[in-house]
Amino acid sequence: MASPQSPLSTHQHYSLFLAIFSLAVGGFCIGTTEFVAMGLIQEIANNLHITVPEAGHFISAYALGVVIGAPIIAILGAKVPRKTLLLGLMLFYGIANACTALAHTPETVLISRFIAGLPHGAYFGVGALVAAELAGPSRRASAVAQMMMGLTVATVIGVPLATWLGQNFGWRAGFEFSATIAFVTLIAVGFFVPNIPVQATAS
Repeated sequence: MASPQSPLSTHQHYSLFLAIFSLAVGGFCIGTTEFVAMGLIQEIANNLHITVPEAGHFISAYALGVVIGAPIIAILGAKVPRKTLLLGLMLFYGIANACTALAHTPETVLISRFIAGLPHGAYFGVGALVAAELAGPSRRASAVAQMMMGLTVATVIGVPLATWLGQNFGWRAGFEFSATIAFVTLIAVGFFVPNIPVQATAS
């Protein structure tokens, strides 16, 4: 990695771009999944034969998973290599969304949405740390902003697209889309994000 004062070489710049883009795709996936249930709440309620307020519990379950999962994973994963943790979180996220797409009762949808929320906050936290470390001290702010741009793009493109899929091909298609993006992220992170040694002082 170049020093904070030296410009990046073309190869370094390209490698950094691919790493941050991979992390941003994960943010796109999570952002899309976070909000798509709101756009498909009527379709979910009709399919599961429940009321819209009852279907709203699926959104609350996801939010509860975020609140519970972020601090617990941060504590348990402090000594885990960051790339390994990112891969584990995104694999978990993809499987959880696939389970939502396969669920056929309100109870199983509720449980799968809670489980899907668990890695949400931890992914953004770890991803921001990785982006900042790869970019170096002088480029940290822009690297984290670029990584978080995936969430912004999700609200503009990802959520409408997933909602359209769910409204035209069944609500499960929206979550199948999210699960697919999660596995794409898994591959991208595996190829383009380098291993970062765990600091001895990490806690």
